[in-house]
Amino acid sequence: MIEQQTFNNRYRLDRSLGEGGMARVYLGIDTLLRRRVAIKVLREQYAADEEFVRRFYQEAESAAKLSHPNIVNTYDVGREGDLYYIVMELVDGPSLAEIISADQKLPEPVAIDYAVQICTGLAYAHRQGLLHRDIKPANILVTKDDVVKLSDFGIARAISQQTMALTKPGLVMGSIYYVSPEQAQGREMHEASDLYSVGVVLYQMLTGTLPYTGESPVTVALKHIADPVPTIDTGSLGVSPALAAIVNKLLQKLPEHRFGSASEVASALREARERPSVAAYRIENDAPGLPAALELPPRRSKMPDREARDDEQPRRTGSNVAMLLVALAAATAIGFWIFGRPLPDFGATLAVGNYVGETDAQAEQQAVNDGLRTQIFHSTSDTVPLAHVIRQNPAPGTKVAKSSVVELFISNGLPTLGLRDVRGFSALDAESILEDDKFRVRLMPKYDNAPKGSVIDERPSAGSRVREGSSITLIVSNGPEPTLLPNFVGMPVDRAQSIAARLGITLDTAQQVVIPGEPSNTIASQDPPPGQSIARGAVVHVAVNTFSPVVQPNAGAAVVPPVAGRDYGDAVAALQQAGFEVYVQYAVEPTSNGTVIGQQPDGGSQAPSGSRVAITLSVPGEVPDTEGMSVSQARAVLQAAGYSIASTRYTTEEGAGGHAIGTEPIAGTTLAPGSSLVLVVNGAQP
Repeated sequence: MIEQQTFNNRYRLDRSLGEGGMARVYLGIDTLLRRRVAIKVLREQYAADEEFVRRFYQEAESAAKLSHPNIVNTYDVGREGDLYYIVMELVDGPSLAEIISADQKLPEPVAIDYAVQICTGLAYAHRQGLLHRDIKPANILVTKDDVVKLSDFGIARAISQQTMALTKPGLVMGSIYYVSPEQAQGREMHEASDLYSVGVVLYQMLTGTLPYTGESPVTVALKHIADPVPTIDTGSLGVSPALAAIVNKLLQKLPEHRFGSASEVASALREARERPSVAAYRIENDAPGLPAALELPPRRSKMPDREARDDEQPRRTGSNVAMLLVALAAATAIGFWIFGRPLPDFGATLAVGNYVGETDAQAEQQAVNDGLRTQIFHSTSDTVPLAHVIRQNPAPGTKVAKSSVVELFISNGLPTLGLRDVRGFSALDAESILEDDKFRVRLMPKYDNAPKGSVIDERPSAGSRVREGSSITLIVSNGPEPTLLPNFVGMPVDRAQSIAARLGITLDTAQQVVIPGEPSNTIASQDPPPGQSIARGAVVHVAVNTFSPVVQPNAGAAVVPPVAGRDYGDAVAALQQAGFEVYVQYAVEPTSNGTVIGQQPDGGSQAPSGSRVAITLSVPGEVPDTEGMSVSQARAVLQAAGYSIASTRYTTEEGAGGHAIGTEPIAGTTLAPGSSLVLVVNGAQP
């Protein structure tokens, strides 16, 4: 078992799709281009043969150059350990072998359509100088939109070279039923050899059987070489004479008696579709007989030829002349009878009505009323509504005999497509892929531990058959579900970190503050504030109080002045005059007027002289307007807003006078309290 193995660090094998005589096929993912692919892994018996491996690489690389709608694309070829593999386009649909197995015989219009597409793909390959050599239903894939694709170009030549001798192991039993006479004899092959195989496939589609069968591969091969060319009984099978003649020509034993090219076959098939009753090719049998070693002696006639006596010859001559005169007289009489009077009505004819666009029930009823019989075929359509007639055969207005059959092709609606598996893709990539497949996409976010923005599920489920244009819902990860942020303020640091770890968030404790009167090593503030929603893995910034009372030796106690409600300058002056060191922290309030809203220790209490008193200054959090102020006034306003002046820049562009004309950053800029800025003053620097 090699499922889940990754080749070349790129192609992941997900699950087995099936196997044949040459290779096992897996559903895979190209992890680089994020697309599903088919990966064929060759059987071990071929990997052990160096000559085969050389041919395999050569032919697979040639096949990779083919790019055509009716040929399966070959993306890559490589080796992983002892395994050789081919990466191919993933075709969403069954093989022709599976279709024939399920339906036995295919309707003639379908068989013609498939055969035309096979020949179109072959014609392109032949123009590139590449024969297929293994045309058979198992190597013909049909998408859900009825597009036919030829596969296994890369393997065909290497395998045929390896196994063409019927006694060698590895010859796939199924292949011998489709080989041309020259291929069965090991002779040189041409384009006509592929066309013979197409003839066998077409014969099987129309009759449900193979032209030659036998108990062993050798028996079947000899029948290809020596048995009469099989003919299709058009009466019992309902196959048109034109198509039966094409199949007969394709199955001729001698290559020169077949069609000249795949393009010529496609043209003949299209002509047969338009004129089914006209056989453009004569039914022939060019079987050369059995090989010399197996030829049987001819049988003697029961009545050997004998020479005519001399007296018989004049009698035969006279008799012939008399018979000729009688025939001429009869022909003259018949001609007069036919052309000298109106022609009799040998059978009533009528014009076929126009049923295109009608519902299936309406069209059938109209055809019956017109004296015709109907045969129904179903097909997908991008434009014609469900259960309406797409086209008909014969065309409207065609003269036909009464009770003739009219083929009605009924719409199944838009084609159904296999829904691609886009789980694990980013929502953007998944949406693009599905829209390229002509689906409408709706995104539904959901909290999940998967990376944010990745697709975690799709509805309908991956692999479902969905009509083109349907709405597909992608469930997209919105990241882990957020949690409410608790209040860490006042907690010891170790307890706060323990709670944060349980919630899956991180505490940033790098910022330190000094708050007199509050316990050391506790959380003084946090950002974001408590009560907000926060995602797992987020970082919460906290300030840790590192206050430790500073007491001067032999210092006496002093009364702390109350400064709450006073402006910044007055508060600082009062505290310093009382002998205390001032520590400032800020509270951002948009409607602030720059006043002290708290202090520690409280006003009126006693504290050691020279110790720190912390004041909380309410600030707006943005740079104030200082235009027109003196330098001292501007400095005071900025300090009251929580800012310091780093430097003063003078300019004479707006005249002299020594007044402030602004700041850098400019007024109104949001700036964290405690920051410094540049004051711009008009006038010359003193």
